[in-house]
Amino acid sequence: MKFLLLLVTAAVYTLSSPDGSLELSVSTGDEITYSLSKDGTCVLGPSQIALTLTDGTALGGKVRKVRRGETDRTVEAFVYKSASVRDHYNWLTLSFRNFNLEFRLYDEGAAYRIVPTLKKAFDIEQETAQFVFPEDFQAWLPYIGKSQNFGTSFESRYTFSQLSGWDATKLAFLPVLVDEGECKVLLTESGLTNYPGMFLDNPGGATTLQGVFAPRPKIREQGGHNMLEMVVRERESFIASFSSAEPLPWRIALVSKDDGELLESDMPWLLGADPSGDFSWVKPGKVAWDWWNDWNIYNVPFRAGINNDTYKYYIDFASANGIEYVILDEGWAVNLQADLFQVVPEIDLQGLVDYGAAKNVGIILWAGYWAFDRDMEHVCRHYSAMGIKGFKVDFMNADDQMMVNFYTRAAETAARYGLLLDFHGAFKPAGLQRTWPNVINFEGVYGLENMKWDARGDQVTYDVTVPFIRNVAGPMDYTQGAMRNASRSNYRAVYNEPMSQGTRCRQLAEYVVFFAPLTMLCDSPSNYMAEPECTSFIAGIPTVWDETVALENCTGVYASVARRSGDVWYVGAMTDWDERSLELDFSFLGEGQWRMEVFRDGPNAAKAARDFEHIFEAVPASRKITAPLAPGGGYTARIIRID
Repeated sequence: MKFLLLLVTAAVYTLSSPDGSLELSVSTGDEITYSLSKDGTCVLGPSQIALTLTDGTALGGKVRKVRRGETDRTVEAFVYKSASVRDHYNWLTLSFRNFNLEFRLYDEGAAYRIVPTLKKAFDIEQETAQFVFPEDFQAWLPYIGKSQNFGTSFESRYTFSQLSGWDATKLAFLPVLVDEGECKVLLTESGLTNYPGMFLDNPGGATTLQGVFAPRPKIREQGGHNMLEMVVRERESFIASFSSAEPLPWRIALVSKDDGELLESDMPWLLGADPSGDFSWVKPGKVAWDWWNDWNIYNVPFRAGINNDTYKYYIDFASANGIEYVILDEGWAVNLQADLFQVVPEIDLQGLVDYGAAKNVGIILWAGYWAFDRDMEHVCRHYSAMGIKGFKVDFMNADDQMMVNFYTRAAETAARYGLLLDFHGAFKPAGLQRTWPNVINFEGVYGLENMKWDARGDQVTYDVTVPFIRNVAGPMDYTQGAMRNASRSNYRAVYNEPMSQGTRCRQLAEYVVFFAPLTMLCDSPSNYMAEPECTSFIAGIPTVWDETVALENCTGVYASVARRSGDVWYVGAMTDWDERSLELDFSFLGEGQWRMEVFRDGPNAAKAARDFEHIFEAVPASRKITAPLAPGGGYTARIIRID
């Protein structure tokens, strides 16, 4: 018997970023690997890329065609942190039989994706996505247990550890940030529309991270929170199924020498597909929210709760302060029915919509995932006709292929009916918000809601970590705005009358530091009315921006950023539990005379966290500002030109 041995000739292809600082090397042969360096220093060592279908078809073999080029364009942004974005990268495409492998190299990072070209239906058995680090660096890892069967709300806090110290019982979801000393590398993905989201594992316990993907669900049953979830009981042996070829998600490695560059990065957004259609109707803004403050309004002649009188009070408050929306969170629909057409008798929904419309306040409805998905078209058509402005959809708690596809279907369906979507119980943004700008926010963050029950968590340190990791992926519904504020020693978890950790000025600063086009005012209207200075300032802060400039930043320690809307600049700064002063450079203002409205921690804020100073002062000609920050403190300013 004779055997024919086929050898695949190895080849190496290189690509430089537009400014030459990043170098990508791709090796093909028996396996495909890529490596990445910055300024001549290795950032990622040879890391394998592979894909196998259930019929044995695999990525690889002979490279049939090589294409390369440069793209440099300006993209007009919408519902974003900048009005326009430069999309500048060099690209390389390697064509194999049945697959293309595309690389893009920006000055700020590298991305690749696999593009199947098959002309038939196929199932993907497994994808190999490796990230090989040259040393045992430290990383910020948002863990979930492997025993969770890929079910999570994506709200884990960060564990900071050596790569070699990875907990073998856990996976990490994206984004993950690795500190290489001379630079930081953030791993995430974009273009995720019909494929399982990527988790990371460290199976060797060394410095090689490996992508892990939830197998496609085979059997799902209604259950979970108030019967609003679909719980996976059995999974397939493969991760994804396709009826026709479509691109897989982009695998992204952002490389930053300065932590502030992470705040300014546009790569995850740019790698989402271009939008199609007219989205000029999408209206970003703020939301007066009921659930966090437990409907705790006071000094009113009625019993507060889920009823018309309470929601009219919220609408009146929103209208008086120029707040665009009021949300009706869980409770407006009959519990345990997963039926959005069964409204509790205490609520006249059409009456509230009409009342809000007369006062220029829109209504957004909370919806459990299964209640929304089971009759999505009917729900969107009915409530759009009623005048509802959007849905906050909650408790997806997964990112397998079926759930990721739900996000895409929901975005398209809601857009046809002029509805906004705010995804809770959600994975991180991964490009969908660019393709469908009506997807205006995502949770996937350990937000302020946890202060209702988390007695021991360190929210303050998390607050100065998450801007450099989760918020890089896209907007996050953190739900800030607490008027009850506590120092580290005074904080308590109180479900019915919750408080925040850190100072009052920290809560104000979060409206600038955190990016979110749809932003909650989490506290009670009654509490806001008792704090008119802070409320007026919060209500006036924009939620989308024309320009973003990072200031002084150190992941996990302090964060500061300036954002411009029109001719007005806003600055926000926050620290961890250490008192410090940040020297901020306002040279971004340019020429002219400028005046600031400032909220800064008061002299007693270290103990009385609600202590603040509200001052007006000129921006000095030197453009150097000192921002004093109490432990867990914050600083924020509104800056206008006066000449």
